[in-house]
Amino acid sequence: MTGESRPGPTAMALQDAVAALQAGAVVAIPTDTVYGLAVDPSCPGSTETLFAVKGRPAGLDLPVLVGSRAQADALSAGGALPPTAARLAEIFWPGALTLVVPRRHGLDWALGDHADTIGLRCPDHEVARRLCTAVGPLATTSANPHGAPPYTEARAVARAFAGRVAVIVDGGRCARPPSTVVAVDAAGLRCLREGALSFADVVAAAAAG
Repeated sequence: MTGESRPGPTAMALQDAVAALQAGAVVAIPTDTVYGLAVDPSCPGSTETLFAVKGRPAGLDLPVLVGSRAQADALSAGGALPPTAARLAEIFWPGALTLVVPRRHGLDWALGDHADTIGLRCPDHEVARRLCTAVGPLATTSANPHGAPPYTEARAVARAFAGRVAVIVDGGRCARPPSTVVAVDAAGLRCLREGALSFADVVAAAAAG
């Protein structure tokens, strides 16, 4: 998959977003699916703030967006994605596939209740990847109150989260199905959520490797 041309935010908006993320604030960003709320999970207290702003239960772990395969490897146990996950990343990234893999030992980011795994995705959106490159991997969740439909336009995010989000990066309309979430472990592949990709296609791709 390759990135698509979309309306781009201004350089100042991106600079403001980078500064806010580095300060531990919540930022709304465009992605290849819908708008997301993002924080730098390495900043103390940032993910707790994100859970509170979203109203998201801690039992629903925050996925992490990465700007490159190297960033994904650095967060995985042993310093590399498991072989099956690596094959799937090669085929489907950047794109709408979140891979839940064993987490690197000692990575103490507060992403939710499951401290031994981490959900990783490289999005098919240049702005999101640029922010990951500038700041580092970003903990994210869709930009909507928990249980409400995702927002697809920056103005809707602004209305819903006025005063609670430091910066909103307007990337035009973002209205695509959510990512498919697949756990990759010693037991094989498990579909945690079917979204833009069919689980059958993911299984077939893994088997073909």
